[in-house]
Amino acid sequence: MYAIIRVGGKQAKVRPGDIIDVERVKSGDEQVNYVPLLVVDEEGNAITDRDKLAKMSVTAKVLGESRGPKVDIFKYKNKTGYRRRQGHRQTYTTIEVTGIETPEKATKTANAEKVETPKKVETPKKVETPKKVETPKKAEEASPEES
Repeated sequence: MYAIIRVGGKQAKVRPGDIIDVERVKSGDEQVNYVPLLVVDEEGNAITDRDKLAKMSVTAKVLGESRGPKVDIFKYKNKTGYRRRQGHRQTYTTIEVTGIETPEKATKTANAEKVETPKKVETPKKVETPKKVETPKKAEEASPEES
């Protein structure tokens, strides 16, 4: 079973037990909850209905914070003496996905709504219409012209 969640403006595919770095989560709690965008259960059934997904949740435990690599920004314009230096380090929160909670009714109805492969529909065969046979034009009576 896995889920796709939206974290920090990005989407992540998570399973229970996964440890991922996401953009900083400003939460004093040690546990955070996310509403999934898509859930695929053990049997391979995808649940995408918003009403069902609103009842589901992905719980994660906050493990800590870290900072990413420094990004150097340097702006320069030729022949004017314009130079600007700036740096940035993104703060990341490390989380561990502890579980994907689904109501039992949602998984049972998802099993009932299995999408069957469409059956092959036979298309009617083209009936060949007889081609028009052109009759040879009658040769005009050619009379020798006398001059």
